[in-house]
Amino acid sequence: MSHPDPYRFTGPADDHAPARSGVSRSDVLRALLWTVLVISALANTVASYGDTSTAVHLAFGVVTAACATALVLQRLRGRR
Repeated sequence: MSHPDPYRFTGPADDHAPARSGVSRSDVLRALLWTVLVISALANTVASYGDTSTAVHLAFGVVTAACATALVLQRLRGRR
């Protein structure tokens, strides 16, 4: 019985199929979450120096906390 090559992008029956790009859905989600996290944290910092209401601070804080939580959960699921 032959073992599959772990460094091969296509399966034995897919020799003529195009190779996959290697970017998974979770990679795209992680990049999006990091982008939103940084933007919301910066916006919260800018709002701190401006004369904004508490609702604005809470909104940016909730978005930042949600992104951080999602990133931690994604990391914990990936370790299994």
